[in-house]
Amino acid sequence: MNTQFKKGIIELCVLSLISKKDMYGYEVVKEIEADMDVTENTIYPILRRLTKEGNFSTYTKVCEGSKERKYYKITEEGKIHYENMVKGWSDFVVSVNKVLSYEYKDSKEGE
Repeated sequence: MNTQFKKGIIELCVLSLISKKDMYGYEVVKEIEADMDVTENTIYPILRRLTKEGNFSTYTKVCEGSKERKYYKITEEGKIHYENMVKGWSDFVVSVNKVLSYEYKDSKEGE
């Protein structure tokens, strides 16, 4: 799969997770890693960029029995960015599925 395309999808996944609840970086990595082939080297740059762009704010918190962790929280700007990405993704999937179904129909008609 194209690396840039994959990074865009992973960005959407990161936004989705953090839109549901505040999360620390390693937690995001583990959630996404459970379903996709990603590493910290992919996720942390996305978290930093989205924070720099104003989509996330950060705060630190000490949880019982652990060290201080940096949590990411989606901002209002981030919510808008996430909604726009979801809309774009949905439109893209519909378009791709149309093309794929045409291709399938065309190959069946030629038999």
